[in-house]
Amino acid sequence: MTITRRTFVAGAAAVAAAHHERLINEVLGRRTTRQSPGGVLLFQGDSITDCGRNRRSTAANDPGGLGTGYPLLLASEVRNRRTDRDYQVYNRGVSGNTVEDLRARWNTDTLALKPSVLSILIGVNDIWHTRGGTYNGTVEKYEAGYDALLADTRDALPPVWLIVMEPFVLRTGAVSDDWFPEFDRYRAVAKRVAERHKATFVPLHDMFQDLARKAPSSYWLGDGVHPTLAGHAAIADEWLARTGL
Repeated sequence: MTITRRTFVAGAAAVAAAHHERLINEVLGRRTTRQSPGGVLLFQGDSITDCGRNRRSTAANDPGGLGTGYPLLLASEVRNRRTDRDYQVYNRGVSGNTVEDLRARWNTDTLALKPSVLSILIGVNDIWHTRGGTYNGTVEKYEAGYDALLADTRDALPPVWLIVMEPFVLRTGAVSDDWFPEFDRYRAVAKRVAERHKATFVPLHDMFQDLARKAPSSYWLGDGVHPTLAGHAAIADEWLARTGL
């Protein structure tokens, strides 16, 4: 049998996911049954995660509260696949957020929900808003803030499964060549903090560069930052492949 890279990655991710679930079960003293509580799956981030969600909706698994992007796709797929775990899925992304903004609302919008699985996508505004003059950000500030965010989360929720998604852009719309090489430094930070805090890392930037060879950049990221329907689907596929959920 020929083992492809994707098959290998998916297999390794499945092993990692099983390990994380065993750890959570051991810490919480739970046994997996036919319909075991899967805990809370929470998506955090900026507008890419927010994606027009209904802020008045606070219920888990509510389509309106999940927005129209990758969190809705993943909530649907995970609950379809993992009927044995009954995950309660929330989206708490807020458009325009930087790492500092996440930290300011972390206790209320994250720790209070006690997620067992926490997926974070943050970083593009940390450079974009700086370029627009509305935020005084640096790569060093981004790393220090992200590192503190994950450290606080590990302290408050020791068994949480952390998933760090890589920031991404394509050279179209709002994104030009002069975003680089600085943007690559932000990407490197996300990977570094994921490794430091033993989080599952979901690489996305190179994936979008590859996709842009199949169809125009705007087909995937309309303005170079915000995903289209196809872009959100690609994110969801990669997230599932890397996590094994």
